[in-house]
Amino acid sequence: MVTLSVLIGGGREEEQVRRLLAPFVEATGGGEVACVVVDDGEGVDLERWRGVLADAASVHDVVLKEGRPLTAEDVAGAAGVFVAGGLTPLYAELVAPQRAALAGLPYAGFSAGAAIAAERAVVGGWQLDGTAICPEDAGEDLDELTVVDGLGRVGFAVDVHASQWGTTSRALQAVRAGLVAEAYAVDEHTAVVVRDGAVEVAGAGAALRFRPAADGVLVG
Repeated sequence: MVTLSVLIGGGREEEQVRRLLAPFVEATGGGEVACVVVDDGEGVDLERWRGVLADAASVHDVVLKEGRPLTAEDVAGAAGVFVAGGLTPLYAELVAPQRAALAGLPYAGFSAGAAIAAERAVVGGWQLDGTAICPEDAGEDLDELTVVDGLGRVGFAVDVHASQWGTTSRALQAVRAGLVAEAYAVDEHTAVVVRDGAVEVAGAGAALRFRPAADGVLVG
């Protein structure tokens, strides 16, 4: 069985996101997609997520919120799982504990859904030891750079909206500080696609890779 993860850095252009999701939709083989969305108290835009999944044969919505985490039953029988965007720390809290239930399924993550796919996930923060490392508005309601257990789909961390929100520097600093072993900073309308461990980048922007080096951080 091919293990597939499609990790999208965000973006509002529906057609571009649909194209990035094509490998995921193909991998579901015409089966039903579980569309996982977290309500952070401001409601959810199910129409938006249904739009980007318009090429899937069928979709069922799974809406989570504080006190209502993902369960194994939510994805039972699904041919693939799409995890949407929103407040990343809350997605990590409500979705990541079900990593075993998602492990064998094709996976697509958008923004927060991409970030929590990592073994160790960067979920927010705009400071490191009190020093600013990215814009405060990108902090996801967190001050200090925060890394937590993710879904374990990939061995590298993922930061999103990289060029658009200025989070490229946060991914770099997470590697430099030894908080994660490796990271990709992914632009909007761009995806890191991982098939059985092989990584490729698709879409309109860049996905910069950061790895530790003896004298700093390698950028690729």
